[in-house]
Amino acid sequence: MRVDVVTIFPPMFEGVISQSILRIAREKGTLDVVLTDLREYTLDRHRTVDDRPFGGGPGMVMKAEPVVKAVRDLRAQAPEPPGRLLLMCPQGRVFDQAYAQELAREPRLILLCARYEGYDERIVELLKPERVSIGDYVLTGGELPAMVVLDAVTRLQPGVLGDDASAVSESFSPANEGLLEYPQYTRPAEFEGLKVPEILLSGDHAKIEAWRREQALERTRAQRPDLLEGTENQDA
Repeated sequence: MRVDVVTIFPPMFEGVISQSILRIAREKGTLDVVLTDLREYTLDRHRTVDDRPFGGGPGMVMKAEPVVKAVRDLRAQAPEPPGRLLLMCPQGRVFDQAYAQELAREPRLILLCARYEGYDERIVELLKPERVSIGDYVLTGGELPAMVVLDAVTRLQPGVLGDDASAVSESFSPANEGLLEYPQYTRPAEFEGLKVPEILLSGDHAKIEAWRREQALERTRAQRPDLLEGTENQDA
């Protein structure tokens, strides 16, 4: 997978992509991250990417011209595949595990990191990106949401985690029926008087699976009952 990131702060991503799972994915050749500095597509000596909004109002608005030029240039440099274009925006489709799995199947993504009070609407009209939100709150810019999308999508690539079953059984995954993940334990078997549930030490895999599903249901019912609404798990 190739992921292009269009931002005015490329250094923000350098630490993220050089550590942990993202580093491993890049070293394996599973992930190629291309950072593009939006200021390289400005025309004035101040490398201006924003301006005051027409009609007045607070803040500054990201200009259309540099963004449109950057995306068109990226697609011209590497036309195949053109890439699924995502604009980080609090007004967009809420990013969840199902969305991450959908995007993980794409060979290329282009992530646009908006800044300031907003962005010129002509960016949407000309490029027709998908607007993506990581939650109902507002951040300073689109860089952190882009990192969230990049991380979630990368770890779903085959072989990146080493054990693909790890991603399959996680919270919100279809294989886990969309439930929160069950409690996990590791050594030692007892810590400060708290013991690992005996069932997990029994070696009876059928009983362990049944216990894990019941725990997942109980945890989901207590912490995220909305995930059970309209599902066959609701009355389980």
